[in-house]
Amino acid sequence: MELPALKLPQIELPFDIPVLLHPPVDHFVIAIPVLVLIIELINLVAKKRAIGVISFVLLLIGMVAAIGAYLTGTVDGKEAFDALTQAGQAELKEHKLLGTYLMIGSVIVVIFKLLSSMIKRGIMKALFLLVLVVFTAGILKQGKDGGELVYKYGANVERVADLDSDLFDAKEELDELKEEMESSSKKAEKAVEEAKAAVSKAAKAATQKAAAIVESTKQSATETSEAVQQKAQETVETLKEEAAKMKERMAPATPEIEKVPQATEQPDVATH
Repeated sequence: MELPALKLPQIELPFDIPVLLHPPVDHFVIAIPVLVLIIELINLVAKKRAIGVISFVLLLIGMVAAIGAYLTGTVDGKEAFDALTQAGQAELKEHKLLGTYLMIGSVIVVIFKLLSSMIKRGIMKALFLLVLVVFTAGILKQGKDGGELVYKYGANVERVADLDSDLFDAKEELDELKEEMESSSKKAEKAVEEAKAAVSKAAKAATQKAAAIVESTKQSATETSEAVQQKAQETVETLKEEAAKMKERMAPATPEIEKVPQATEQPDVATH
């Protein structure tokens, strides 16, 4: 069952709390309630006032230790939070929330001890013992969760912090390499596209030039053919003219012959 969120007002202390002071303070917070519970159970049989006074003093010391554990835990938690994994950070938040409830619970236990001392009734004594048992169980669970934060998630463990730092640096270098690879890939793609465009442009220009050369060659061939035909025709005409002239020159002159009229015979016609 998750506890409801609880946020206490921020208190500015006139001094700085050193880092890694939380673990030694925790030993008192865990040991004192267990010791008080044992003493109270013994006092149920002994019923000695001195034992009750010792129990009350120990609870006061435990309350102060619980407040100290909360303050030192806040400092250590801030120091360890960024180096933890996402699961470790969630565990640390739950640890802090339970610690807040336990700090308030230590005050409630002291109040119930006072009430049980003032009100000499068995019901009040039983109620105090019940509150003390619940508080002690919460303290033991908090100690277990704190151990998991250290041994499972490496909270405030210098070696783990160094490894996390190295891992973070490696991730940054990997991200930089990925960015460089993506940039190089984009540049290569751009260069390929430019090369394709240049090749396409060159091929198009070469095609156009070849077509122009072919057209020019065709036109030149046509003009040459027409010129040759015209020249051949002119040559043929010239040869015809020269042949005609030569024929005229080689033809013999025919003398003119005078024609003598021939006498025509008249037919004999019978006369009567």
